[in-house]
Amino acid sequence: MRRLVVSLALAALPASMASADIVEEVRLGLMQHNVCVTDCDNAEKEESPDLSGEAVFASPELLNILGSPRPYVVASVNIAGDTSYGGAGLQWRWGFAEGWAFEPGVGYVIHDGELDFRFPQGDPRNDPISRSKIYFGSRDLFRTSFALNREVTDRWGVQLMFEHLSHGQILGEGRNQGIDNVGVRVFYRLGE
Repeated sequence: MRRLVVSLALAALPASMASADIVEEVRLGLMQHNVCVTDCDNAEKEESPDLSGEAVFASPELLNILGSPRPYVVASVNIAGDTSYGGAGLQWRWGFAEGWAFEPGVGYVIHDGELDFRFPQGDPRNDPISRSKIYFGSRDLFRTSFALNREVTDRWGVQLMFEHLSHGQILGEGRNQGIDNVGVRVFYRLGE
């Protein structure tokens, strides 16, 4: 399953870059996997970094009613073989100073991490897994993100990013520990 999710997401990135008229930006960076933001129960699980890649598309006219968010596809591969994911969503870009922009986003991802306890809850055979893995409760997760972008040139820039993955007790009934990731990515603007 892991290879399928990662392969599909990574395959979508180069395929989507075929036209600069459709793809506006490509992004690549390093994210710290599973940082402690508010709920620190998982603080020492799956701590290795992720490689994160994203293609951001031009906003189609039909999204004007929502404030013209730009669609994206994203893939994140954990370097140590922990939870990886791929997905898609929408992001808004609001410039607030020369060369600076705030970028909130929402999306949907499919991951290859643990879903729930392998044995009945309370069974000691779950303990080794519980100490090292995050339980997501659903293969499908929502992705919320916030980024601060800084343009360096007309085409290049850097991005400080936060993302949260969780099913919010909406997409699944199992244990929902969720995960927060923080990192830095470089972006390249295509086209003119």
